[in-house]
Amino acid sequence: MKIDRLMGIVVYLLNNGRTSAQKLAEKFEVSSRTIMRDLESIDKAGIPIQSFYGVEGGYQIMDDFVLEKQVATNHEYNWIVTALKGMASAYASKSLEQALSKIKSINCTEDNAVSVDFSVASEDDEINEQLMLLEDAIKKKNIVRFAYTNSHDEIKEFQVEPVRLQYKWYSWYLIGYYEKYQDYCMFKLVRMERLKVTDIRNTKIHDLSDIKQKGSVNNIVNIKLHGKAAIKSKCREYLNGRITKEFENGDFEFCFSAPEHEMFWYGMILSFGNKVKVIEPQEIKERIIKICKEIQTVYEE
Repeated sequence: MKIDRLMGIVVYLLNNGRTSAQKLAEKFEVSSRTIMRDLESIDKAGIPIQSFYGVEGGYQIMDDFVLEKQVATNHEYNWIVTALKGMASAYASKSLEQALSKIKSINCTEDNAVSVDFSVASEDDEINEQLMLLEDAIKKKNIVRFAYTNSHDEIKEFQVEPVRLQYKWYSWYLIGYYEKYQDYCMFKLVRMERLKVTDIRNTKIHDLSDIKQKGSVNNIVNIKLHGKAAIKSKCREYLNGRITKEFENGDFEFCFSAPEHEMFWYGMILSFGNKVKVIEPQEIKERIIKICKEIQTVYEE
């Protein structure tokens, strides 16, 4: 839309200063003639545009011009910039980049004492392509199809209504509405294959608060374990829970919640060896006993 392009040009000039019409045309993927008309419209709207000729010529917004009607203080804008930059370190989105540019044009001091780097959440090209496809499907409210490998290594075909992308438990997930069961499910992107966005529209409007209330997308298990003093810091670091009881010898009880069929927390518990013992739930204790016996059998052979 033209209004979006005009706003984008204003933001770009505020952030980058004097810029040639040709560069603006390349940036916004229009002709130089269109850029000239846009600059004239911006000037008529009350945002003063200055033109310069020669080798270093171009167009810029007058130095004494500032965007008015700020809805937050400079310090609050710094927090917004910090949050957007953190998100941008994990997810390559053009709309996210544009939002960051707009906020920085309002306040560009960036003197916040806190920075956030989510680059550990950045995925490979295949996952990034999936993220962009799914984001587009969510915006357009189109159903998606894909093959999915579940926690039991079974491959099944799914057709769901995409609702939200979420980074959680060190991975990207899709929350989708599965019409067959009239419920929401959570799918790990790395387990998805042959993703296709269809032309079929969603069957309903999805209320994100309704998803949270149902709680069925997470399949969360609550775990309590007894640990030796030597692994206390590692439990805090890797299991993201809390110590509920401490003993005189340094031992402790630790509680945390995690997705039932994910492997990261389960593998971490096994890596602690005899320095930890699961107290509850019983099914997790039985699962660990079974796995340990199977491992022992393999090495005895």
